[in-house]
Amino acid sequence: MSEQQSALFPTYARFPITMVKGEGSKLWDDQGNEYLDFASGIAVTNLGHTPKRVRDRLVEQLDQLWHVSNLFHIPNQEQLAQLLTANSFADAVFFCNSGAEANEAAIKLARRYNSKILGNDRYEVITFQTSFHGRTLATLTATGQDKVKEGFHPLPVGFVHAPYNDVEALKSFVTDKTCAIMLEFVQGEGGVIPATPEFVQEVVRLCDKHNLLLIADEIQTGIGRTGKLFAYEHYGVEPDIMTLAKGLGSGFPIGAMLGKAKLRDALSAGSHGTTFGGTPIATAAGIATLEQMLEEKLVDRAAEKGAYLQNQLKAKLAGNPLVKTVRGLGLLIGIECAQPVGEMVSAMHKQGLIVISAGPNVIRLLPNFLVTDEELNRGAEIISRVLAEQASVAGAS
Repeated sequence: MSEQQSALFPTYARFPITMVKGEGSKLWDDQGNEYLDFASGIAVTNLGHTPKRVRDRLVEQLDQLWHVSNLFHIPNQEQLAQLLTANSFADAVFFCNSGAEANEAAIKLARRYNSKILGNDRYEVITFQTSFHGRTLATLTATGQDKVKEGFHPLPVGFVHAPYNDVEALKSFVTDKTCAIMLEFVQGEGGVIPATPEFVQEVVRLCDKHNLLLIADEIQTGIGRTGKLFAYEHYGVEPDIMTLAKGLGSGFPIGAMLGKAKLRDALSAGSHGTTFGGTPIATAAGIATLEQMLEEKLVDRAAEKGAYLQNQLKAKLAGNPLVKTVRGLGLLIGIECAQPVGEMVSAMHKQGLIVISAGPNVIRLLPNFLVTDEELNRGAEIISRVLAEQASVAGAS
């Protein structure tokens, strides 16, 4: 159906593929074509498509209760919150529906903590160039990419964007209005760029020195994607606030904002809320997802399979003039190329491999954690073949 015929707003530049079925690492379109999925719904289906344990838990919950609102106690919320806090730095959780909502909650918490608990007028949040934090007015303003802001002015005040991985530049962005620093330990949309250890240590030092809150945006990196349950663990630091979504519900919409105990009183009754956040169904999906991940040690598997895939890619792509570098953590991997990758991504789709981009020049790979070596080998072979063909075309021209 063309955009002119569709009843949907044309907000997405969709690939010309209609997916109708998924199982494990495989997807099928409405023409019966089979694909190997190295996108996982943008880091969402970490257990593969339609994982049995999550499906069974959802079916059980569907027969019991769907929705009552947050005016009542919801046992699943407490159970999932206990799982999250027991396995992280955090002491308290707020459930919502998406990553953008989780980041909105984090921004509000940082401001309200400074206003109501510390009694100051700090409100600015430092974020970073090429970051991505969401599509609401506040979170797109927090995002360090101008393309998401076009046409939405005037934007909310209170956000400044420092260069990413620049230790010296960061110092000059802290003022007497700064209340928090919001950091992706690996910039996903920005090109799969891990933060350097030195940069993270400087962020923490500045937060300690100026009594700033450190907000970890782990929407894409959290729930095992980088080979640790949370990406901050790679750096030996702890944030004050962390945001989650994507992989938390295996495809069922759920988001979460986690914080340390000192922040609990800042969000008193009536200060924040949501109609659909943390429903019995959403939290059932989260419980089943996290329990399977922990019990089966799938985070360790993500680290192992990610290292395996990176090694395969580096070996197969060595010498390809289009490839500048292969980088990432765990099963969040980027292949940076010397030219835009749109045609390469489409060519891989045509050969049966689903990948996506991260910015104009990076191919982003996000296989699920149960992916097999055979599937990784097949994916690496398709990637190598397509990039070799593209290099040949580029060389001929």
